[in-house]
Amino acid sequence: MRGLTQDTTRVLQEAVERHADGRLVLLTSFQKEESVIVDELARLDALDAVRFVTIDTGVLFPETLTTWKAFEDRWGITVHVEDASAPEGTPAWTGPEHCCGVQKVAALERALAGADAWITGIRREQAPTRAGAELVEADEKRGGIPKYNPLAHWTDKDLWTRIMDRGIPYHPLHDQDYASIGCAPCTKPGSGREGRWAGTDKTECGLHV
Repeated sequence: MRGLTQDTTRVLQEAVERHADGRLVLLTSFQKEESVIVDELARLDALDAVRFVTIDTGVLFPETLTTWKAFEDRWGITVHVEDASAPEGTPAWTGPEHCCGVQKVAALERALAGADAWITGIRREQAPTRAGAELVEADEKRGGIPKYNPLAHWTDKDLWTRIMDRGIPYHPLHDQDYASIGCAPCTKPGSGREGRWAGTDKTECGLHV
């Protein structure tokens, strides 16, 4: 893991040094990837250089809310919220044809307004749509701003080794075979991203494609 750690540290250091004016965003859904990234930022004494943002669809798992609090308690950070819940007066979201598209993308655009770079937990192993992910990419959909993927080359095993070695808080649904965790109505247990939008052909919500 030494080489992976060095790559991750280097990428995060570059992100912080290049965007030290506070316009660096980490988008988090409180999954194991973000657990590792936030821990590494803390070890770099760089938490203050990053704006932490989550997108709340109003139908997150209770365990996600618990993990959110654990992040804030462990690292003393504030996680800013972009709302992607159902409009007032309408039923809560019930499927991927609703929030996982236009609503989420609009929330991401608000989260990145004024930012000049962002950090993600994307890994090549997660899905074929992510197999070509690079450690640093130009986000052409957003004017070519840098998109840092410090865990691009990490495997699940690498993540769990780091989490266990350092006693890092993580989302408890990972212990119930949820490899990837989104909204409660459409997420089921499954490896990779198989459990996201279970029973459909959907593999991405639009944030990274």
